Amino acid sequence: METVARYFSHADMACLGVSLNVDDLHKAAKEAWSDMRLGRAHGLKSILSFSEADLWKRPEFQPYRNELKGERLGWKLSALSSVGDRYAAVKVVGANAINRRFGRPRSASTIILLDSFTLRPLCVMDGTEISAARTATYASVTLERFFSMEHDISVFLFGAGPIAEEIVKALGHFGKDIISTIYVRSRSGVSAQRLVEKCGSTAGVPLEAVPDNRKLRDCRFVITASNSSAPVFAPPDISANSLLLHLGGDETPADHIQAVLRSGLAVCDDVSMVSRPNSQSLALYFSRAGATLEQLGPFLGVTNFKDVADRGDVLDRPTLITCVGLPMLDLYVAAHVYETWLRPGARAAPLSSAPAST
Repeated sequence: METVARYFSHADMACLGVSLNVDDLHKAAKEAWSDMRLGRAHGLKSILSFSEADLWKRPEFQPYRNELKGERLGWKLSALSSVGDRYAAVKVVGANAINRRFGRPRSASTIILLDSFTLRPLCVMDGTEISAARTATYASVTLERFFSMEHDISVFLFGAGPIAEEIVKALGHFGKDIISTIYVRSRSGVSAQRLVEKCGSTAGVPLEAVPDNRKLRDCRFVITASNSSAPVFAPPDISANSLLLHLGGDETPADHIQAVLRSGLAVCDDVSMVSRPNSQSLALYFSRAGATLEQLGPFLGVTNFKDVADRGDVLDRPTLITCVGLPMLDLYVAAHVYETWLRPGARAAPLSSAPAST
């Protein structure tokens, strides 16, 4: 009888001792980037977006409409497919910001891991925390690639949700000798303070919740990981030679993008994947001008992250790195989890009292 691929819930993985260690995540991400450069890993992303008006027609949701002002609803269903040398994966993501009003994560992910040759399912796993943890590898890989020779730099982090928390863990671990302070800002300020209280004692670098952008000009490394529906800073707020890692939606002002395109370095984790959903600031900059990022971006110097040479120092010009979230990163992190804990015969440590760490 053919074996049915088993589903592993978050609780199941906790009982097996699954731990998303930042060193392992960083290693998996670097392997993914290496295989992408060598043409061994490929992927695509499709997104179905829904009209907010349809949600607000429902009487049970109408009371929350004012609470979501300034925040992207992000109501969409995404499918991320990828294949590598040994495994393939499909991640299905359902997202809606209103979920937080009911005590649930904004998005929920499910990952199907398959053999890359037969394409038979090996297992199905809850991928919600895997998604947040793999997104944080953009911060650790960027830190290593651009700031490895720097010292005493400050980081400004917009956002204080699950992804921001993973970023703090990653930067605290890999930036102990590089980063002096991580400033955290959120819309209300409450979540930023909560994040600092939760992670401050174990972060590895000083954390500080800030109510405004006054510290932003002092920061060489800036990360947007919020769910804001509008730019989170004005061009005069930010240093002229900062590196901005854009992980959210429409958070970067058009004037700053224009300055980067004119005299700086513009990078995407994948130009095509950033362009097609047309939901992030860089893609919107082109679409609002009647073009697309995919059409014009390469002619203006926009390049893919995998094609940017490793550097030991940050560029002395404005740099914008826009990331939509590559399926290949999910694949390599999920493969690590499978090989270490979920594969039949893999080591199993039944630690029922230990939660999965991300």
